[in-house]
Amino acid sequence: MIDNTDRQILRLLQSDATHSLETIAAKVNVSVNTCWRRVKHLEETKVITGRVAIVDPNAVQLGQTVMVAIRTNNHSAAWLEKFTEKTRAIPEVMEFYRMAGDVDYLLKIVVNTVADYDRVYKIIISDMEISDVSATFAMECIKNTTVLPV
Repeated sequence: MIDNTDRQILRLLQSDATHSLETIAAKVNVSVNTCWRRVKHLEETKVITGRVAIVDPNAVQLGQTVMVAIRTNNHSAAWLEKFTEKTRAIPEVMEFYRMAGDVDYLLKIVVNTVADYDRVYKIIISDMEISDVSATFAMECIKNTTVLPV
């Protein structure tokens, strides 16, 4: 269970993971040792699962986001395992969800061009029983955050 101090620490780290322990401790009004113990506990309990640098996709020529809805008639565990293994191995697939409703799986893919998406699409559909693939290309990113509202 996390308390209000942990939530404050999480908000600070989510906005900027380079904050020093001293800075965080001062902002949440705890000692540096207490702050260190709390951060360590949040990591050990997998509340904090990693610390990363967020890269601007346009700066690395990956400015095209594609949302891909996939439907299949095969809902076996073996099919899902194979599809999951294949999809996780594609670096352009940023997010991968099993859905409830009309769509079985939803993927967020980042690429540079439509041709790059076509290459990824061919990998996804190769040797898989898929009944429908529908891609929607994002025109503009209006909001994109990694900050959870804790």
